[in-house]
Amino acid sequence: MELPLPFDRDLFDLLVCPEARVPLKLVDGRLVSTDRATRRAYRVDDAVPIMLIEESTVLSEADWTRLMDLPGPVGGGVAAVRQRHASRTG
Repeated sequence: MELPLPFDRDLFDLLVCPEARVPLKLVDGRLVSTDRATRRAYRVDDAVPIMLIEESTVLSEADWTRLMDLPGPVGGGVAAVRQRHASRTG
């Protein structure tokens, strides 16, 4: 069973790390870049993702690895949004 997101699933799937341009993982109440090199975490305030690099934090490699090992959804990109909407209309 998938946990509910604090905001729209399409928005989640379309969001990427503004620095690395990779999908994000929702874990521990934050959006975490799936890029090991940048390891950025973006906060979510009142169901609004704050996607500004200057507002993000850089996680230690140990913290990033721990969060990547936890369960949580990872954004699926444009293809996931298209597939979801195609299945609704077709």
